[in-house]
Amino acid sequence: MSHIYTPPKVWSWDKQSGGKFAAINRPIAGATHDKELPIGKHPFQLYSLGTPNGVKVTIMFEELLALGHKDAEYDAWLINIGEGQQFSSGFVEVNPNSKIPALMDRRGAEPVRIFESGAMLMYLAETFNEFLPTAIPERSECLSWLFWQMGSTPFLGGGFGHFYAYAPEKYEYPINRFAMEVKRQLDVLDQTLANREYLAGDNYSIADIATHPWYGTLVSGSLYSAQEFLDVASYTNVIRWAEQIQERPAVQRGLRVNRVWGDESRQLAERHNASDFED
Repeated sequence: MSHIYTPPKVWSWDKQSGGKFAAINRPIAGATHDKELPIGKHPFQLYSLGTPNGVKVTIMFEELLALGHKDAEYDAWLINIGEGQQFSSGFVEVNPNSKIPALMDRRGAEPVRIFESGAMLMYLAETFNEFLPTAIPERSECLSWLFWQMGSTPFLGGGFGHFYAYAPEKYEYPINRFAMEVKRQLDVLDQTLANREYLAGDNYSIADIATHPWYGTLVSGSLYSAQEFLDVASYTNVIRWAEQIQERPAVQRGLRVNRVWGDESRQLAERHNASDFED
C-alpha cells in the first residue's frame, strides 16, 4: 500500500500521534495540573527518569561522589513521563520545556534551576572542577564533543529510535534515512576513538558521560535492540570505549537510578542515599 500524505495549508492538532507516546505529545507548552515537587535533604534535587538523557546526570553525580565530593549528594525523584508528571506546575517551574531531567541546586540562599542535561553536566563540572579540562585546547575539545552529542542524538532518539522502535507503523523512508545518519555518527565516533582513549583525549570527561548513555548503550545492545540491524559490531573502537566506561562502578550505579523497567537488579526507582544501592 502506498502511503501518500499531502500536508494541509495550515497544520492543526486534531488527533493524537506519536505511537507509544501519543498520549503525552501535544503542540503546546505549560502545566496541565497543579502539583509541587518533593524536596529531600540533600543539596541537589534531581527530577528524572532513567532514560539515556536522565542517566547522564546520575552518572555525573555518582562520579563526583566517588571522588569524595560530599557536597554533590543528591536526591533523585522519579518522574513518570508516561503518566505526564513532567507537566505538573512544579516541574514546569524548574524546566519550562517539560522534559526530564530537571535539577535544582539548593546549596545557597536562592535556589538555582538547571534544565537540559548538557547544561547540568557543565554546571556540575564547573562547580566541582572535575571532568572538564580548564586548559585550551583540551577544554574546547571536550565542549565540542559535548555539544556534538546534544546536537546529534535527536537523529538517534527522536529519529531512528522513534521510527524503528516506537512508531505505530514502520515506514521504509524514515527508518532508512535515520539509520544512515546514525551509522554516519557511529563512524565519526569510531574514527575518533581509533586514536584516543576517550572522546576528548586521554582523560574521561563530561563528553563521555553525555555520549555513552546513547551511543555506548546502542553498541552494547541495550538501546532499541538494533545492534544487528545497524551492524554495530563493525564499530570496534566504539565498543572498546563503551565497555571501558561500563566497567566504572559510578557508571553502573548511575545507570540504575530512576530506572523502573527491565532487570530488577538494575532498577532503583529513587535514590536518596548511597545505601539505597545496597537494598
